[in-house]
Amino acid sequence: MSSATAEPANTELNDLIDSRFREFREGSIVKGTILEIRPQVVLVDIGYKSEGAIPANEFEDDEIEIGYEIEVLLEKLENEEGMVVLSKEKAAHKQNWEKIVKVFQDGGLVRGKVKGVVKGGLTVNVGVEAFLPGSQVDIIPPKDLNEYLGKVFEFKIVKVNDERKNIVLSRREVIEAERSELRQQFLKSVKIGDKVVGAVKNLTDFGAFVDLQGMDGLLHITDMSWGRINHPSELLHIGQSVEVVILDVDRDKERVSLGLKQMSDNPWEDIERKYPIGQQVKGRVTKLLPYGAFVELERGVEGLVHVSELSWVKRITRPSDVLEIGQEIQAVVLGISIDEQKISLGVRQLESNPWDEIELRYPVGATMKGPVRNLTAYGAFVELEEGIDGMIHVSDMSWTRKINHPSEVLKKGDQVEAVVLAIDKANQRVSLGMKQLEEDPWSIIDNRFKVGDLVKGTVAKIATFGAFVSLDGDIDGLIHISQLSEDHVQKVKDVIKVGDPVEARVIKVDKLERRIGLSIKAVGYSEEQLKKESASFESLRPSSEMVGLEQAFNLAAAASEEWTPGQQ
Repeated sequence: MSSATAEPANTELNDLIDSRFREFREGSIVKGTILEIRPQVVLVDIGYKSEGAIPANEFEDDEIEIGYEIEVLLEKLENEEGMVVLSKEKAAHKQNWEKIVKVFQDGGLVRGKVKGVVKGGLTVNVGVEAFLPGSQVDIIPPKDLNEYLGKVFEFKIVKVNDERKNIVLSRREVIEAERSELRQQFLKSVKIGDKVVGAVKNLTDFGAFVDLQGMDGLLHITDMSWGRINHPSELLHIGQSVEVVILDVDRDKERVSLGLKQMSDNPWEDIERKYPIGQQVKGRVTKLLPYGAFVELERGVEGLVHVSELSWVKRITRPSDVLEIGQEIQAVVLGISIDEQKISLGVRQLESNPWDEIELRYPVGATMKGPVRNLTAYGAFVELEEGIDGMIHVSDMSWTRKINHPSEVLKKGDQVEAVVLAIDKANQRVSLGMKQLEEDPWSIIDNRFKVGDLVKGTVAKIATFGAFVSLDGDIDGLIHISQLSEDHVQKVKDVIKVGDPVEARVIKVDKLERRIGLSIKAVGYSEEQLKKESASFESLRPSSEMVGLEQAFNLAAAASEEWTPGQQ
């Protein structure tokens, strides 16, 4: 072949080769065919002198098959191993970016598949990789983002950064738009009295919000049950399907009020006929509080057993001491308030009241025995039988001694004997007396002490105005300060002390006022002198210097110089 004829042929071949190579420019999108699928990469033939490798994770399962034709981005004609570097994702990104921008500008929606979980949200493939913040995944941000992996949704594009090639999506806005449309349709068609089914969306202290085809309705706690509930969680849980009735519709404010208890008859309408006062009923304990126990008589109807109605005589501090939640008990209907939907119950009414015949078991004047159960500042409580105490007042403990506190003569656990003085059935009180077991020594005081008698005793107490002397027979006499000595006495304690033995003469006996006046200085007086001293002592009566024995003891306790309570 001559050179003249060969040259055109060589030129055509070179032009063809040059044309082929001009098609393969780095950064361009070319078509290729899948040749081989390896664990990490997929080999693709683009018609170049060597195959290209694409990472396997750029493919979906349904688009990775030998022989498939795909479009790829030619990143590099030859790497260190002599292979073409290709990218399917980058080709898609380049092709789809303008589409995404157009959809964003038009306010349209895009479909995409959730690819992975990243900090703050999810990555989504919408033709290009986009970011879905966790707050935009749903109306209520999910607790676990992993549950969305692999799922396909429609999204609204809320932000596009052309320089960084970043896209931010929102699924929440799509859902809210759908719910808004459904809400308008619901409000147009619904009417009061309609029964609808919804899902519990949220629980609060005052009620539950129920999702009704995109419309949130409020089921107030007072419309949940005819009975008493403290919190909606006692009856409902989030996600629960519930059928309710429409109680009110406010289309302007887009509000719907719902009722659950209205789905059944009101059990309180005929309550007085079903539970007449005095009738015995059975029920289950549903709640225990410090002041009483709630008992369910039937669904939606509860009664309250106040703690005071649990027993006639037992001292029950808390209902939980004798009852348990879930326990079946019997009770008696005490009262009904239809307006307040309250039923008062009593348990103790199942038995007879031991106070009804108390006077037969403990007649006034009878002598009783029992242990001291408790001491107070004003007396001692003696147990007569379980739950029934009698009280001995300090004034009924001794005829002759001024008892300031019952602990001076009694202690808890002591077995005591006492006389029944009075019974107050209305206030459930029994009054007892210890001193009444003996004759009042002051009734026969004239036979024991006469003016002029010389007596011996021991100083029991000292006050600013004199000294009290304990005489034979547990009787106290008072030596006024003026009767201590012929000489003027400034202070009683300068002359006499508690515990000193004393010999004195009786100068006054007052049976009515229960007092005996004594004198040390009159021990050696003649009969005439004694009469004058007695008259002089009697003249002190109008003043505060001479008081009754009981009052004198009170003054002694308040103005004691050497005596302290409990000292004898």
